Amino acid sequence: MFDGHGFGFGGGFMWLFWILLIVVIVWAFKATAFSDRKDRGVDKPPLEILQGRFARGEIDEEEFERKRRLLSQ
Repeated sequence: MFDGHGFGFGGGFMWLFWILLIVVIVWAFKATAFSDRKDRGVDKPPLEILQGRFARGEIDEEEFERKRRLLSQ
């Protein structure tokens, strides 16, 4: 009666399902694999990272100035 096509989904639209599934898997992999580089500040220059640490209170002014001088040499 239906020739095993599952009401039309299995034949013509099954390829669309697999393509969408592959796209979602690739997107999820890229989102998780490359997000940690941005979070760790890998793409930021060292002085910008140092300024951020000072702004957050992780280091005091003396340590900031000492490290800034070392970076500018």
